[in-house]
Amino acid sequence: MNQLAVTEADLHAYVDGVLSAARSAEVAAYLAARPEELARMQAYRAQNAALRELFNPVLDEPVPSRLSAGLVNRSAQFARYAAGLLIAIVSGAGGWMLHGATQTGMLAGSSVKNAHEQLMLAGFARQAVIAHGVYTPDVRRPVEIGADQEDQLVAWLSKRTGADMHPPKLGQLGYELVGGRLLPGESGSPVAQFMYQEAGGQRLTLYVSTDQAQSRDTGFRFAQQGAVNVFYWIDGKFGYALSGGINKGELARIAHVVYEQLDGKPQ
Repeated sequence: MNQLAVTEADLHAYVDGVLSAARSAEVAAYLAARPEELARMQAYRAQNAALRELFNPVLDEPVPSRLSAGLVNRSAQFARYAAGLLIAIVSGAGGWMLHGATQTGMLAGSSVKNAHEQLMLAGFARQAVIAHGVYTPDVRRPVEIGADQEDQLVAWLSKRTGADMHPPKLGQLGYELVGGRLLPGESGSPVAQFMYQEAGGQRLTLYVSTDQAQSRDTGFRFAQQGAVNVFYWIDGKFGYALSGGINKGELARIAHVVYEQLDGKPQ
């Protein structure tokens, strides 16, 4: 019997570990003869691992009362399932909001004005951390346009976002620009992600959104999800989030440099 052709669905099922033993062996043999495809699947596995590290802790967080109120009269087993599903859908909004609001480590002295703004800030930071977790492990194509084409990258992102986009220079801190990519924001509008890397391979990402509320809230806020730390702030319509798997103090130092370069100064 002829072996079935390996499809993209087979490849993703292989990465997720849901193929039968026989089919998994066939896909493994297929990948062994195709190094580029094998590297792509390894990158997907790394992304999956990063996402699990980010969001598995959320499943152990208590369910916000506003989400569990309608489950009171259901069985305990169903309530546990539904609560877990709700948490997954909202990406831990309640837990993340509490993390960002109570562990602020404020660096510029501004406070969250109301619950709506608090939730908006938390969602913006959460999107940045998700993007960081997805793309930084990618060994094949972590960015869409590399730093060797920085002028093209700047022109492209500026055109798509409708705002001047200039990646900060972090060479003095040991981080060089890898490149950048375009991502969808919370409202569907385009946002920019710049990626940096130091000699040891550690990567940082700067997420820049232009769809924030028109306000000037330059206070830094800190949040943590899994192994990823993030400092984020809003200035006018721009939202910035600097994410990395480094300690809070070092990330704060880099965030100050980024802020100084972006605070209305020529790039």
